[in-house]
Amino acid sequence: MKLGIIRCMQTEDYCPGTTDFAFIREKKGAFEGVEGDIEIVGFANCGGCPAKKSVLRARELVKRGADAIAFASCVQKGNPIGYPCPFARKMKELVRKEVGEDVTIFDYTH
Repeated sequence: MKLGIIRCMQTEDYCPGTTDFAFIREKKGAFEGVEGDIEIVGFANCGGCPAKKSVLRARELVKRGADAIAFASCVQKGNPIGYPCPFARKMKELVRKEVGEDVTIFDYTH
């Protein structure tokens, strides 16, 4: 699997993504049960509220080889600051529409 990760721009100062990468490497959290290797092809932020750039960034991740997109846990769960993205549902809907059904979407990482 080739994975692109979209994270919350608001949490970049709090989190460098180390837990996301560890869970991917160890196949924990959302990646438990994933067969084969997971290669990270990109790690981008959503572009800031209201996350409209996430569609462009998902498109670019797929263009660069991603066959799966994960929304980092900061988006859906609010890690590490305890504030989930108020646009998460719509962001996922728009990204899904853009990348199509052949691309796997993960709602969170850890």
